[in-house]
Amino acid sequence: MTYCCGVLVRDGLVMIADTRTNAGLDNISTFRKLHIFEEPGHHVLGLASAGNLSVSQSVVSLMNEGVEDHEAGERHQLRDCRTMFQAAQLVGGAIRQVHKVNGVVMEQSTVNFDVSFLLGGQIAGGPLRLFMIYSAGNFIECTPDTPFLQIGEHKYGKPVLDRAVTYDMEISEALKSSLISMDSTMRSNLGVGLPIDVMVVTPETLRSELIYRIEPGEPYFHDLRERWSAALRSAHASIPRPPYLKDVRTRAVG
Repeated sequence: MTYCCGVLVRDGLVMIADTRTNAGLDNISTFRKLHIFEEPGHHVLGLASAGNLSVSQSVVSLMNEGVEDHEAGERHQLRDCRTMFQAAQLVGGAIRQVHKVNGVVMEQSTVNFDVSFLLGGQIAGGPLRLFMIYSAGNFIECTPDTPFLQIGEHKYGKPVLDRAVTYDMEISEALKSSLISMDSTMRSNLGVGLPIDVMVVTPETLRSELIYRIEPGEPYFHDLRERWSAALRSAHASIPRPPYLKDVRTRAVG
């Protein structure tokens, strides 16, 4: 399984992804799911994937080699895109191309063509943007009203983002919230795990501010996990008991 998250705030973009893949309880591996496409001064893009690994790797390969346009007789690459919208269209086209080649055969073998992507970043002349691209190649865009998108095992980490993330928060707070969201997911789903890949981009720099891998035992993430657990226990203890049960002990004794 997988968990990937993108948070787009006024101060920049955070993208994180775990690296655990599994094809059964006894077949667990580590694969990078957050791929960086960067040409300083022209574009900086992060592409995070969830779903069938063979499909996502094929799409990423097409992003590197180019998506073939049979009508024009040429290949289109991310560096040819003038806007992030065009880049999202290109990823969608790559998904459809992989489905055209492999989709029917996979379905005949009862293998789901299941894949989704987060595409975030900036191209010269345009703003920072974040998209979620579905297995059909269609996509939606992140907005200030809900400044985050998730793919994969998103349900465990979503409550943290719902409560904590706002468009006006500082980029460091957005990163911290993303890591807490990842930790919450890891606590509840063994299919998501370390290492975690992190990318941070700030507006107008057209380069990555941070590309970092959090390995098992990394001091800050370990401390974050312990502090968050302690904070939850403390918050739980500080909330008054529900008044509905105040007479239960008396009735039980009587």
